[in-house]
Amino acid sequence: MLTSPSARTHSPARSELSAALAACRGAFIGTGLVSGMSNVLMLTGSMFMLEVYDRVLPSRSLPTLVGLFVLIMFLFAALGVLDAIRSRVLARVGGALDESLSGRVYDTLVRIPLRIGSRGDGTQPLRDLDAIRSYLSGLGPVALFDLPWIPLYLAICFAFHPLIGITALAGAIVLVVLTLVTEIMTKAPTRAAAEAAAARSNLAEASRRNAEALVAMGMMPRLAARWAEANSHYMRSQQRTSDIGGGLGAASKVLRMLLQSGVLAVGAYLVINQQATAGIIIASSILSARALAPVDLAIANWKGFVAARQSWKRLSMLLDTMPALAQPMGLPAPAHRLAVEGIAATAPGAAKVLVQDVTFKLEAGQGLGIIGQSGSGKSSLARMLVGVWPPVRGKVRLDGAALDQWSPDELGRHIGYLPQDVELLTGTVADNIARFEPQPDAEAVIAAAKAVGVHDMIVNLPQGYDTPVGEQGAALSAGQAQRVALARAVYRDPFLVVLDEPNSHLDSEGDAALTRAILGIRERKGIVVVIAHRPSAIAGVDQILVMNQGRVQAYGPKDEVLSKVLQRPQGAATATPIGIRPEKSGGASA
Repeated sequence: MLTSPSARTHSPARSELSAALAACRGAFIGTGLVSGMSNVLMLTGSMFMLEVYDRVLPSRSLPTLVGLFVLIMFLFAALGVLDAIRSRVLARVGGALDESLSGRVYDTLVRIPLRIGSRGDGTQPLRDLDAIRSYLSGLGPVALFDLPWIPLYLAICFAFHPLIGITALAGAIVLVVLTLVTEIMTKAPTRAAAEAAAARSNLAEASRRNAEALVAMGMMPRLAARWAEANSHYMRSQQRTSDIGGGLGAASKVLRMLLQSGVLAVGAYLVINQQATAGIIIASSILSARALAPVDLAIANWKGFVAARQSWKRLSMLLDTMPALAQPMGLPAPAHRLAVEGIAATAPGAAKVLVQDVTFKLEAGQGLGIIGQSGSGKSSLARMLVGVWPPVRGKVRLDGAALDQWSPDELGRHIGYLPQDVELLTGTVADNIARFEPQPDAEAVIAAAKAVGVHDMIVNLPQGYDTPVGEQGAALSAGQAQRVALARAVYRDPFLVVLDEPNSHLDSEGDAALTRAILGIRERKGIVVVIAHRPSAIAGVDQILVMNQGRVQAYGPKDEVLSKVLQRPQGAATATPIGIRPEKSGGASA
């Protein structure tokens, strides 16, 4: 119903969307049958008028009038019930489609940045699904179900008199042409309005995220000017779409009223020439108006139809690009080694190789520190180790099994990850540490907090573990958020823990707790990998890997590697050639 010619392929994505609609086939068939009965009952008013003018008034029969009125009361009541049923069924069809696809759309929304980067509006898939659901639940499909019944009304008009039928048919043709014109003229403006809305939304979100920098550096006026320009472009596009749709809708309304008056005039002409009765004048006028009502309704909802069709096309392409993940056979929990075999990586949606030919192996109980200059590929390597970025070449293996042999949910139980840019999710401290498990283990939450030395800090918060962290963790300081995220990384003792700049916001007490946490992971025979710029972060590891321009410059036991390549000018306050920054006074040493 919503597919466009460009979307008529046999791709898996179209099959997925079509399957969601196919599951509602019974509801659509039922709606079609209800629409048929409803359109037949729509004849009630015109037939009543015909009987009153041609039978009741000439005979002056009051019993006939009462009988007819009682009959139409039941018929109109049945019509109302059928229309209510149709409306409720279509609303539930939209809800069923949303329920069927919302999980897939959310999964795709999360995985898009990992496949193509953060370009574009990340929430567009959700809005596309909302547009499709809203259209299916609104009056647009009602017009589509009523359109096939137009010939019935025209046939009755022809039965009254061929001239009346020709007049009504001519009006229908004009309105159908107007519908096609509406399609052609609103297509480009609607697309432009959608693109302008996405650009405006992206700018607003970027400004919100960087509010502190905008205010502190006096960038607000310049960004406000860019916002005004983007908003003005959006408003112009929206106004043009509304003007075209409103103008064509007004033309449709005028033509429909003109046609109704024209049918009355033709009927009057026929009555004058004794070729029709007075009842036919009224009945044919009502029937012609009813015949064109679906076209008028379709034009009124054309904007929603075009938006839903564009959303269908975008969602089809997106789901084709991001097919549902297969569920591989379950594997035993890793417990022995991490092997990295000649891996290379590019950023999502980019071609430049950031990491290449990295190979190393770690056994249970070992800790690896990865050091190097900024931009040397450390964080990119960390993302590959936890399966966030799939290697373009090579393999990352846990106990011999490549990471792509695990389902993401199953793999996530065995991995702890602290990204470089920490961001907590809206919820409580306990929710975040427990990774939002539906029924978290309180003992495991507290154990994770104690393992990284954050338990005392948490219990001193206003509500302890039940303290809301706020949107993006705004209720906590940067250091507190980082330590809570560190507890999240070690929750339920994952086998592999990867920490990217874990002490970037920690004081000396936090550094000491971090070192104890790293040693604790090694003591329980886990593997820990630490990306570091400060020596205190690698105090608890026994292996060092030095990155330089995306390649391994050195790898081996910590003391041996550091003695060969670590160059720390006395009294220097800047980073050394391999990216280790000297500690400030009071910091732990490597």
